Amino acid sequence: MSDEKMLSRTIRIDLIPDVPTEPAPESRKKRVVIATSLRKPTAQSPTRAQVGRDWRYQELLQSIYDATLVAGMDGKILEANIRATDYLLFSREELESMNVLDIISGSDATLISSICGNLENERHTLIQAYCVRKDGTFFPAEIAVNRLRLTDGGLCFFIRDITLRRQAEEMLRTEHNAIQNAGNGIAVVNLDACLEYINPAIEKMWGLDQGEEFFDVPVVRLFSDQAQASKMVAELLNTRSTWTGELVARRKNGSEFFVQVSATRNRNADGELVGIVFSFVDSSDRKRAEEAMREAERNRVVLESLGAACHHLGQPATILQANLELLNIQLAGSDESVQNLIKSSMENMDRLGEILHKLHAVNQYQTSEYLGMGGPGQTDGCRIIKI
Repeated sequence: MSDEKMLSRTIRIDLIPDVPTEPAPESRKKRVVIATSLRKPTAQSPTRAQVGRDWRYQELLQSIYDATLVAGMDGKILEANIRATDYLLFSREELESMNVLDIISGSDATLISSICGNLENERHTLIQAYCVRKDGTFFPAEIAVNRLRLTDGGLCFFIRDITLRRQAEEMLRTEHNAIQNAGNGIAVVNLDACLEYINPAIEKMWGLDQGEEFFDVPVVRLFSDQAQASKMVAELLNTRSTWTGELVARRKNGSEFFVQVSATRNRNADGELVGIVFSFVDSSDRKRAEEAMREAERNRVVLESLGAACHHLGQPATILQANLELLNIQLAGSDESVQNLIKSSMENMDRLGEILHKLHAVNQYQTSEYLGMGGPGQTDGCRIIKI
């Protein structure tokens, strides 16, 4: 098998998925010194003389960035570089009296057997585990194991501290969960303004069965006025870093609702523009509340105006009614037509008084069609206050 094919074949082993919460027990620390001293290299394990102290080999070993341990096929450590002493806090002499199983938390002899079996099939082995330092503390590590061709049957362990990467992964997982469970709709679009990601809140707002329906679809399809939405996207991609405003959105079933939009440019680690991140808040309830407040204010103004009108009209109406009664007394026995006019005027004054009384008692603004003049689509100017 060629070296290229061999290097492409890797087996992964995961040990202890969770961080240990307690330091290594004292008994384990003692076993590091005592138990490993009882181990003897097998016939297949290379001796230190076989590994050699060639200066080129040593220079290469010490210059490797990862902590590196050279071990026999039984796992007994034969060589360690400076990086290994920095990571594990053991001296080189202490490490060379130990077995790799003593520093890989949760491991046992079956691990070495698995590694050797994998390497017999010309595969690499990648181990995700926690390593134990001399002081009993732990750190997450990624350990790559392969055959060391410079020796006869040796193993080489490359140990990398992945604490920062594990923290970054945990933070990304937390942020993802927060976005997935956010009440606001979150959407990410690329430079073509097509959707790459939407969270469940958007699926709920737009009435989607599943988010995949809108993947690779232009974000302007979410809105009723696509021309206005296109203008917003163009401003964000070309001139503005953020955009805030309110737009009318269109659900899958065609119904419309208001959304408050907050958008900002999305950049990669190199600062290059890669798209836009949108945040949507359904503002329909707020719109309805605002409309209800405007309606209440309009009712209040109308009712107050009616009260003021009744007050201002009441006094003149009272005077007119009194004058008509005086005229009726003074013109008693006069021409019948005059008497009829006075009588009609007094009846209408009584009616006017009743109307003013009803208007003054109105406490809810309602209108009704005026004399049947209003029709479908023609109600403006044809409705009066209902009393």
